[in-house]
Amino acid sequence: MTDQITTVIDVRLFPRPLRHPIVFSLFDQLTPERGLELVSDHDPRPLRYLFDVKRPGSFCWDYLERGPETWRVRIRKALQVPYCRAAVG
Repeated sequence: MTDQITTVIDVRLFPRPLRHPIVFSLFDQLTPERGLELVSDHDPRPLRYLFDVKRPGSFCWDYLERGPETWRVRIRKALQVPYCRAAVG
């Protein structure tokens, strides 16, 4: 497992309707074990839900900062999700 971040994306800079599509597009371009860091102004739980539905078993989700003003999450394309410590979180 690696903690390398390939992309940092501050979704606060984009209009709300574009945020999720941009994140999914960037995630889909990642190679396994590479990731991106998402910066948001709220807990991205709705995005996590969409990942669970649209990309089940293909990612690790790790909170790096939990607000109250800034939320940072590492989303990594996983080779083996059971070994991701953030797979449950």
